[in-house]
Amino acid sequence: MAKTAHDIVSSERFKALVRKRWSVSIVLTTLLFVLYYGYILVVAYAKPVLAVKVGTFTTLGIVLGALTIVGSWLLTVVYVVWANTSYDREVNSIKKELI
Repeated sequence: MAKTAHDIVSSERFKALVRKRWSVSIVLTTLLFVLYYGYILVVAYAKPVLAVKVGTFTTLGIVLGALTIVGSWLLTVVYVVWANTSYDREVNSIKKELI
């Protein structure tokens, strides 16, 4: 007999999976905010730092801006890899067990 939605939501495995998903989401979101707001704070309060030349035509501001974008992509990749490996596998396991 198939389990009810209440049975699934009440199961310890499901609750643990939800906690794990929230933990991963909060950590990655915090890292993203630190990355973005760190860059914005440097722009707001340390403009001379951004004007430092790192090459003939490039300043530190351009490099840090590009690293901010690349960092956000990397955080997205981390989440997608985690979701496709660990999270989806656990969801499918819970589905098979409870349904």
